[in-house]
Amino acid sequence: MTRSKRRKMQRKGAAATARAITRKVPIASAALLTAMSAAYAQTGSSGLEEIIVTAQKRAESLQDVPLAVQALGTQRLEELNVTRFDDFVRFLPSVSYQTFGPGFARVYMRGVASGGDGNHSASLPSVGVYLDEQPITTIQGPLDIHMYDIERVEALAGPQGTLFGASSQAGTLRIITNKPDPTGFDASYGVELNTVSGGDQGYLAEGFVNVPLGDKAAVRLVGWARHDAGYLDNIRSTRVYPTSGIAVDNSRFVERNYNDVDTYGARAALQVDLDDNWTVTPTIMGQVQKANGSFAFDETLKDFQVSHARPEASDDRWMQAALTVEGKVGNFDIVYAGAYMFRDVDTDSDYQDYSYWYDALYGYGAYWYDDAGDLVEPTQYIQGQDNYTRQTHEIRLVSPQDQRFRYTLGAFYQRAFHHIQQRYKIDDLAQSISVTGWPDTIWLTEQDRTDVDYAVFGQADFDITDKLTATAGLRYFWVDNSLKGFFGYGAGYSSGTGEGACTLRQPNGADGPNFRDAPCLNLDKSVDQDDQSMKLGLSYKLTDDKMIYANYAEGFRPGGINRRGSLPPYLPDFLDSYEVGWKTSWADNRVRFNGALFYQEWKDFQFPILGANGLTEIKNAAQAEIKGIEADLVWAATDQFSLSAAVSYVDSELTKPYCGFVDPSTNRPVAQDPCPTFDPDTGLPDGGFADPEAPEGQRLPVTPEWKGNVTARYQFPLGTFDSYVQAAAVYVGERESDLRTLERSILGRLPSYTTVDLAAGIGREQWSLDLFVTNLADELGEVDRFVQCAETVCGEQRYIIPTQPRVISLKFTQRF
Repeated sequence: MTRSKRRKMQRKGAAATARAITRKVPIASAALLTAMSAAYAQTGSSGLEEIIVTAQKRAESLQDVPLAVQALGTQRLEELNVTRFDDFVRFLPSVSYQTFGPGFARVYMRGVASGGDGNHSASLPSVGVYLDEQPITTIQGPLDIHMYDIERVEALAGPQGTLFGASSQAGTLRIITNKPDPTGFDASYGVELNTVSGGDQGYLAEGFVNVPLGDKAAVRLVGWARHDAGYLDNIRSTRVYPTSGIAVDNSRFVERNYNDVDTYGARAALQVDLDDNWTVTPTIMGQVQKANGSFAFDETLKDFQVSHARPEASDDRWMQAALTVEGKVGNFDIVYAGAYMFRDVDTDSDYQDYSYWYDALYGYGAYWYDDAGDLVEPTQYIQGQDNYTRQTHEIRLVSPQDQRFRYTLGAFYQRAFHHIQQRYKIDDLAQSISVTGWPDTIWLTEQDRTDVDYAVFGQADFDITDKLTATAGLRYFWVDNSLKGFFGYGAGYSSGTGEGACTLRQPNGADGPNFRDAPCLNLDKSVDQDDQSMKLGLSYKLTDDKMIYANYAEGFRPGGINRRGSLPPYLPDFLDSYEVGWKTSWADNRVRFNGALFYQEWKDFQFPILGANGLTEIKNAAQAEIKGIEADLVWAATDQFSLSAAVSYVDSELTKPYCGFVDPSTNRPVAQDPCPTFDPDTGLPDGGFADPEAPEGQRLPVTPEWKGNVTARYQFPLGTFDSYVQAAAVYVGERESDLRTLERSILGRLPSYTTVDLAAGIGREQWSLDLFVTNLADELGEVDRFVQCAETVCGEQRYIIPTQPRVISLKFTQRF
């Protein structure tokens, strides 16, 4: 189906587990069902608008898709004043996330989270994020796209590996942009001024224009510029290092509201209908995002305060060029989607806590001196460069959808490249102990990571009867992960690591070659795997507007190479998911009530930790099980009043203990209680035992048991104006900060929080003036907690990433 035809279509319109979960959610179930029952008494004929999604890579009504999908359309995104990733994720109960600031979000779905992801040499994400047809997920987080002129956001919960690949192990988020429209001119712009409680002022300017180029072509141009005000303060302090007695004064970095962000970008798309069957759509999109300061405050100080002594900033630049070709051969739809993306991220980070606490506990400051042999201030800071490129190609064939047997067949190729450079620096460091060729650098990471993915896939539906449909899907894939380069100290500081570990040799026996500008090559490893994932499902139409379904799906995430080359590769992990769900419409389509019960088994899951020297290490843990329920309700009570609500409950825990290491002989995670200990010289059991780092039954981190939201909107005439008022509340329950018992006791549990947003506006057909108040009560919610180094060392100085304080915005929009 071509986009022009799809546009016309859019315009026209586990049983024991289930019982166990249902017993735990009586209040939510009763509330939803009570609201739905009340809706039966409402009258009116307009009903709810049909939502068209492409969750199965073909256009179909949301209510006909037999899997858990939540969609936020253009109107809903605008009503909620969504501009950033954080804004829309709040309203997706199946999604949880951690973040270190703009562009550094780590996304999780349905409780499939062990915490600690996002390091440049760590696991691939478990949730795929797509911009239209192309994946935009990188190791450190998906692109932080400014959310304007977006057709919809789709959240596909549960494994989506059959159609979307390995990084969709736990689910997929899809951001679908509005496409050029040859049928008519359209344009709009918006300007916004806002102020942050306790912070500065921000602004937003955005606009688009859609220009037909004859009857069969159009161009759509979109642009935006946004300034997000800062609200964290870097206050003055003096810190004395115990070993040297040297005092650190951060006076030159003191600044109020120093975590401001500037974002600007553009998108240009051209659509050409070559004839009635073939459409070509090239698109190019780019964005620059410059963020200052830190987005976490120091718990040892007052709220929203840090005291850092080195620069902190990020400069995130990306561009994606994409081409989509859609057409028909006979009765079959053919789609090709290809894209090339690059992303360059430069970062500056304060690392003073690492320096201070290692000095306080282990005398770290005695090792750092200048060329004269005198001790120097040992404060570390990090200068990082991450350069990504990614190309993807997919071609698929879709059979006619009006047939009893219908299917999608496809092939996929992806190559993701990541150049990593990180300099850990100390000012005035002696040349003799710096990394060769890198002044003041105590540690250097200069590496290239490459992830390659080939796959063939297919999914088929067969109507057993007019009401009963069977679905089967299979994806076979080949993946390769390689890591090559240099990491470590200079030869003058360590004889066994860094330059001291440059033992790789050329074929003639000479010393190994340099790697880029690094002193040498001391890591060159790769791992390749091939496997398959499958999906099986049944759906049954109770009536034309009520469906139930059951699915089994497998999720897969590839293994890879550890940044510390002496460690073995980490293994792939697998997710088996069982889901029973319903899609229903009631009261003449004035009520939509959807939901799902699910049970998941997560096997050998990858678990990143901070190891020696602050290096992330990825180890396989053991097994976990996750069970839960999701439900969402939309109620058009009258033509003027609407109510929507969504809720999720997730119960996730280890089903085997986590010992924190793998068996040296098998590279499999050790999972028993008590855990055996091993002789470090022989790698064999030494007869000793220790408590597991996390016992069986331990709750998984990051994801709350309960997450939900409710939105009420009332529209009414005010004189000659169209007006509305709206209220939205989001609840996020308690979350564990770490998987391991000791570390979570140091970090503490993240408490629950509730935010309330209000909005009101007036307007006419071509303009509107809106007032938004986000986080009305100025609630201090905790999104994440962390420390700068291992919890047992830096645990006295915790950092909290808060929800944004109250924001009051005034926005004017005009459409032509």
